[in-house]
Amino acid sequence: MDPPDPPDPPPSDPWWRSGRVGRLAADWIPEVSAGGRRRLAIVLAGGLVFAVAVALWMVTSSRGVEHETPPVLPVAAASQAPSAAAEASIVVSVVGNVTSPGLVTLPDGARVADALRAAGGPVPDADLGALNLARRLTDGEQIYVGVPAPPGAEQPPAAPGVPGVADKVDLNMATLAALDTLPGVGPVTAQRIVDWRTEHGRFDSVEQLREIDGIGPSRFARLKDLVVAR
Repeated sequence: MDPPDPPDPPPSDPWWRSGRVGRLAADWIPEVSAGGRRRLAIVLAGGLVFAVAVALWMVTSSRGVEHETPPVLPVAAASQAPSAAAEASIVVSVVGNVTSPGLVTLPDGARVADALRAAGGPVPDADLGALNLARRLTDGEQIYVGVPAPPGAEQPPAAPGVPGVADKVDLNMATLAALDTLPGVGPVTAQRIVDWRTEHGRFDSVEQLREIDGIGPSRFARLKDLVVAR
């Protein structure tokens, strides 16, 4: 009788059990069957290969892309235009009975009264009767305070565009000092004129002076040709 066949040798461990993936699957998921562990190992190995492939593709594709450098924009140069304040100024000469005679710089549109203040004001007892303190100044002119102008001296220019009224006091612009120079108008009446202007905004006509207390028909008759409402 022939001897019995020897028993089959035990099957060797499959490849997925001998590798690192198989060991991890066996250690972390021991309750899964051998077949399940095999399928899990295959899935993990496939995912790892896919991740490596994607990483390699991103590295190689990024090398071929040229990043455009943004252009350097020029810095705007500072404007060299002169300031408006420097352009809008005039220089006039103030001589005669003032505290500090000489050249004064004033904003464009300044009046004779502004020039007197800039020159320190008139000296005591200075005669200002010949001056229209409300007259608008022009660049380069000379103002004679309390003294007669020398023969041949240039006369103050008339206001442009307003012929015949250059020496009239503007009721809407005149200061207290300018109003006080008008005949029959003292400090009290001058203040009333300013108060009326503050309350009503402006004079629309010279005739509105008759609404001010203290200016009756006779006083208005003396003032109407010496003032203007611009």
